[in-house]
Amino acid sequence: MKKYISEFLGTYFLVFAGTGAIIINSLHQGVITHAGIAITFGLVVMSMIYAFGDISGAHLNPAVSIAFTLAKKFPAAQLLPYILFQLAGAIAASATLRLLFPANELLGATLPSGTEAQSFTMELLLTFFLMLVILSVSSDGKEKGMFAGLAIGAVVALEAMFAGPVCGASMNPARSIGPAIISGHLYSLWLYIAAPVLGAALAVPLVRILNNSEK
Repeated sequence: MKKYISEFLGTYFLVFAGTGAIIINSLHQGVITHAGIAITFGLVVMSMIYAFGDISGAHLNPAVSIAFTLAKKFPAAQLLPYILFQLAGAIAASATLRLLFPANELLGATLPSGTEAQSFTMELLLTFFLMLVILSVSSDGKEKGMFAGLAIGAVVALEAMFAGPVCGASMNPARSIGPAIISGHLYSLWLYIAAPVLGAALAVPLVRILNNSEK
């Protein structure tokens, strides 16, 4: 149970801090800035990995848990509970932000700025490269170690920095589902579920091929 609680808490703080930065930025005339929002997401991911990596692996992301399962680095029996606790954490965080900022309409929801096809492709590629890094720096299905948090947090910040204005740079179904459900903005949510899952899954065979080629 401590693993599931860690996933709940880690995902809660990820969504609370990350989407909270978006909300506060919109309320205070861009004081945080787009770069600040990207850095916030990167820092919170890094911090949660250092806090919970040794306990649950700090997946904080259903797409990551699914990819670890496909890579046979994570027990399939724990996949559904992990996803449920991640979603619960994200929804609870968005509910908290609704109480704190009741007038905010979107609550940091991810929405395409262009076409859905454009955002789907961006989210797929972003999660693909994120998962490549995660699989490369993690061990036994856990994001832990001295450099894992720094590397993964840096990729999240980097991708949010350049892709955020286009697609929201979610890379995480839970991060998108929480604000969408609480704000009621469910349109285009499908792509923020399907694209990250597919992108993360596609990274698994490539990492396996690269690792085999090194031997």
